Amino acid sequence: MYDVLKGVRVVEIGSFVFVPLATAVLADWGAEVIKIEHPRTGDPYRGLVTAGMTSQVDDINISFQYANRGKRSIGLDLGKPEGRAMLDMLLAQADVFVTNLRPAVRSRLRLGVEDIRKANPNIVYVRGAGYAQKGAQADTAALDGTAYWARAGVSAALTPPGSEWPLNQRPAFGDVMCAMTLAGGIAAALYRRAAEGKPSIVDVALMNVGMWQIQRDILSAPFERADLTQRAVGRTERNPLTNAYRTQDGRFITLAIVNPDSYWAELCRVIGRPELVDDARFVNAKARRANVEACVAILDAVFGAQNFDYWRKALAGFSGAWAPVQRPAELHADPEARDNGFFTELAFDDGRKLDVVSSPVTFDEFSGPRQMPAAPEVGQHTEEILLELGCSWEEIETLKDKGAIT
Repeated sequence: MYDVLKGVRVVEIGSFVFVPLATAVLADWGAEVIKIEHPRTGDPYRGLVTAGMTSQVDDINISFQYANRGKRSIGLDLGKPEGRAMLDMLLAQADVFVTNLRPAVRSRLRLGVEDIRKANPNIVYVRGAGYAQKGAQADTAALDGTAYWARAGVSAALTPPGSEWPLNQRPAFGDVMCAMTLAGGIAAALYRRAAEGKPSIVDVALMNVGMWQIQRDILSAPFERADLTQRAVGRTERNPLTNAYRTQDGRFITLAIVNPDSYWAELCRVIGRPELVDDARFVNAKARRANVEACVAILDAVFGAQNFDYWRKALAGFSGAWAPVQRPAELHADPEARDNGFFTELAFDDGRKLDVVSSPVTFDEFSGPRQMPAAPEVGQHTEEILLELGCSWEEIETLKDKGAIT
């Protein structure tokens, strides 16, 4: 899709979403990504379809596709000496090694920093983890639902006060944020290696990204009164131009105008109530704050008198910050998303197509459709990659007979 990382080769031993999605971003940016999978079981994320834990359309595992588009897959059994030797051959020609295996597994498979750099001293070594590499929980199993969502405080920060149970996250909610963070760290490490000749060790932890996400809550917490029960701020306790308003058909329009005096007159004209501009109760922010209940009540009535589509059209030219509260299905036809390339078309070998969300960085302005190859089957490119490494067909057959490759 892009060529900013053209010539960079990435070797990934990753599973589920966090690390694989990070390397998918690198593939979007032009890197060659080789995904190493066990020749018989593959990435366990493939199997969540049969467990009913991810979405499938026809025979396409949608979740696996968005996290692994644009890669090639080689099936290697790293528990066999021959499979491990093939990994070293790949690493010798690679720029980046990425994994989310825990320390004990990396040690058993000889995938630590020293082991990898025996094959290539100049390689950037990258780890994605739940709780990073130090501390008592470095070897603890972790997913974004635990390390990012629960342990980092995100769930508690977003759960409405008074709720009996904590709010559950959406699938891979933390993983996608961590993936972009990791991709950015890898890009920075590649720049450092190019500028200084020094290969970095890059670490990103789910818990750390979760803390980063709610850092305002974390930084404020020590200064809040412990005896005050957390509660939600009511709609009439804030600037009325930073509220959601219900439309006639039960949908919502959100206003987020934090400097309301600059936009009050324009808003009044757009919503068809120009007389409110000079109403003494609402003439400026101080007046509106003093009469917030009346202001919110008027705006409730105004927005409630027309349907969702009406307000989308009426507010289209309004220069203040507003947005329709959309449903995920509506994003597929959103003109802003389409005009700016926020979807990438995946192409399958059989001619089918699938739209996935584009990684959120645009290089050199969007000028046409974004397209990438679909995610590979397990070991789909094993022979192709081994031939590129200089293996003969006889050697490949021997590796297959020994169960070291797909």
